[in-house]
Amino acid sequence: MCLSIPGKLLEITSQLDETFRTGRVSFDGVIKEVSLALVPEAKVNDYILVHVGVAISLINEDEAKKTFDILKQLNELKDLGPSEIN
Repeated sequence: MCLSIPGKLLEITSQLDETFRTGRVSFDGVIKEVSLALVPEAKVNDYILVHVGVAISLINEDEAKKTFDILKQLNELKDLGPSEIN
């Protein structure tokens, strides 16, 4: 099954141009580096949906939290793994 996971954009780490923007995203404390190429409007503290390391859309905070809680209950976050960035 393919799904996207909501996370909070903590920092934009590379902004060479819109094509190569990347950022640090928190998934309930697990921090991952993701591509922001498809969401040029994303800014720090926005909630975004991430699929295979790429942010695909913005989402409001309430919906992000509800979705994340459901994914936790369904045990669908096991592949998220430990934080890659300390």
